[in-house]
Amino acid sequence: MIKVGDRLPEGAFRVKNGDGTAAEVPAGQLFDGQTVVLVGVPGAFTSTCHNAHIPQFVANVATLKAKGVDRIVVLAVNDHHVMKVWGEALGGAGKIDFVADGEANYARALGLDVDIPGLGKRVKRFSALVKDGVVTTLNFEPDGGKGISTTGAATMLEQV
Repeated sequence: MIKVGDRLPEGAFRVKNGDGTAAEVPAGQLFDGQTVVLVGVPGAFTSTCHNAHIPQFVANVATLKAKGVDRIVVLAVNDHHVMKVWGEALGGAGKIDFVADGEANYARALGLDVDIPGLGKRVKRFSALVKDGVVTTLNFEPDGGKGISTTGAATMLEQV
């Protein structure tokens, strides 16, 4: 399992471009040479992710960037079509990178893949501050927790 001080693994994500084409984005393109808030969520449009978790980051994009964050990346085990529409639905398109890990390959490389009954393979909910590809802070929700207590934007604003 990834931990503070570790370099993020190599890998790639899928995104849907504005013209409707799909693209592979290497992890290095998102993280190398930058300060990035990385947020992993179990699924796009799921109740906690959609109503409580990611809206906090959308609302705090400017504040996080003013504190030195270059980008915010939201990762979910969904396809790139869903991630694009989800980013638009939350008002995060163009502000936050919504990236797809459709087969949970990156979740597995992080050691954060989990099986959720009824949803299948997903990524464990987390938030991390990543500087030049190295994890400097890492937050997880308590096991069995139903809300957002440690992985939200308020915590990340304190850690930046």
